[in-house]
Amino acid sequence: MNQPALTADFIIQPGWIIPMESGDEVLSGHAIAVENGRIKAILANQDVPRDPGMERLELPGHAVLPGLINAHGHAAMSLLRGFADDLPLMPWLENHIWPAEAAHVSEAFVRDGSTLAMAEMLLSGTTTFSDMYFFPEVVASLCRKIGMRAQLATPVFDFPTVWGDGADDYISKSLALRDDLKNVDRLSVAFGPHAPYTVSIATLEKVALFAAELDMGVHIHLHETAGEVLSAVEATGERPLDTLRRLGLLGPRTQCVHMTSLGNQDIASLAETGAQVIHCPQSNMKLASGTCPVKELQAAGVNVGLGTDGAASNNDLNMFNEMHSAALLAKLSSADPTVLPAYRALHMATLGGAIALGLDDEIGSIKPGKQADLIAIDLSAPATQPLYNPLSQLVYACTGGEVTHSWVGGEALLRDRKLLTLDLQETLERAQSWGRKISTNAQ
Repeated sequence: MNQPALTADFIIQPGWIIPMESGDEVLSGHAIAVENGRIKAILANQDVPRDPGMERLELPGHAVLPGLINAHGHAAMSLLRGFADDLPLMPWLENHIWPAEAAHVSEAFVRDGSTLAMAEMLLSGTTTFSDMYFFPEVVASLCRKIGMRAQLATPVFDFPTVWGDGADDYISKSLALRDDLKNVDRLSVAFGPHAPYTVSIATLEKVALFAAELDMGVHIHLHETAGEVLSAVEATGERPLDTLRRLGLLGPRTQCVHMTSLGNQDIASLAETGAQVIHCPQSNMKLASGTCPVKELQAAGVNVGLGTDGAASNNDLNMFNEMHSAALLAKLSSADPTVLPAYRALHMATLGGAIALGLDDEIGSIKPGKQADLIAIDLSAPATQPLYNPLSQLVYACTGGEVTHSWVGGEALLRDRKLLTLDLQETLERAQSWGRKISTNAQ
């Protein structure tokens, strides 16, 4: 019996496909068929239909892999890139970042800073990001215009900011945004309580209640430094992670960001509850906050995603740089060169991030039925030759500038290094204008 002819909106035929479905598998001589925004099939090149009406993109020197997932960041803070460098976390926050935000953050600041961030992320392979910042409704509007996929972690504090009057106001606005976006493809909303040192137990209890009732994610800075943990123990008698667990706020939908100061009991608690960890190696190293024990977390079965944090503390949003740093830092901190091999670092930046954000049914790997969130990387340049193992080159040699194409839900957002859905020159001019304004104000 003859099989029906394959139909597709377009076919991608790269040199290599990195599915991220089964460890370090690399496919050569295969193609990806995309239809209605989803991956329809992975098939051998000889089985690709020769239909002249079907769009085919031949990329023989490229690897195609799932779009990278930046699982933690503050997109608009791209406008504070390099503003206050080489400082410890709390002086950096209290004496520089928070005053600058108080003086400048507005809807316009968030619009222009987030547009700059999205341009940078798309040009370096990120197709999905988690954003924890003020005016998330502005970021939502930008995502719908530009086409990126995002989780919006709505900020929650106990004190007033430019976006809210206090805890109840933040929670109310978070719920309203969730209702506004519940039927919008590519966008999801999570609660973003900033940290245990800025959010009271009473507020965390309210977040826990709503999150459980509505099955919403919770995205929180946690165990970022040893000092934070020590202060919490002195003030409450509990480690922050234990407090969250006692409040019912630690589970598979909880995204614990940074996690540099962890003991064996903390790791056991994460494993028992199924909580997620988001590792931000470059930011943690730059602020000397500590090292997330990735080896021990993965050995315990804890899922780990990867994030850049904001450009004010990194100073880039490049997930290739983050993978590189994560792999090397894990090896150095454990004195074991076999820890976090290339495919595991790539997993953290793709399927690991999707799992952490609760999106793994839709994205994070190349599998028929999933959304066609894909990127193509040119591996033909001198820095990636000769090529023995594409996974190794992606993690240890690529810098992000090798990304030539990206698709989100099958929609092309980058083609031949050209952004298709935003005006790069206008974006840069707006960023430069903010730089002059903030610099003048700081003098």
